[in-house]
Amino acid sequence: MKAVTVKELKEELTNSTPKELRDLCLRLARFKKENKELLTYLLFESSDEALYIESVKKEVDEQVELINKKSHYLIKKSFRKILRSIRKYARYSQKKETEVELLVYFCTKLKKFTPSIQKNTGLQSFYNKQIEAIRKKVTLLHEDLQFDYGRELDDLI
Repeated sequence: MKAVTVKELKEELTNSTPKELRDLCLRLARFKKENKELLTYLLFESSDEALYIESVKKEVDEQVELINKKSHYLIKKSFRKILRSIRKYARYSQKKETEVELLVYFCTKLKKFTPSIQKNTGLQSFYNKQIEAIRKKVTLLHEDLQFDYGRELDDLI
């Protein structure tokens, strides 16, 4: 089966009743965990972005506590997994400020992590790439936010 275009989906959805739309959304939520998470964000958490950011930070803290510290390979693998979830949550929000805030928090956690990431070139390189990614995203923000996040970035370097 070939998927139709977004335009065609939009036209079909405008012709649907509210009950049909609700049923479609619930059916989508049953199919994939990400669909359910996105609906949860849109319905319950999008109204208070600060609370959403705090809940994601709390989840990051929990994931960092569970990292296996036996080897640098496992540490890097765990941090990549955490970064994937941060990017997913930032994608739900679609706000650049939220994405930058979460990435800065991630880099702060990475920098403070013990054993130090300075002892492994792979982890140090991973950290530097994230800093550069944040730097690029900060340039897309409002000037005041650029200044604030620029200071935080300087602290991370």
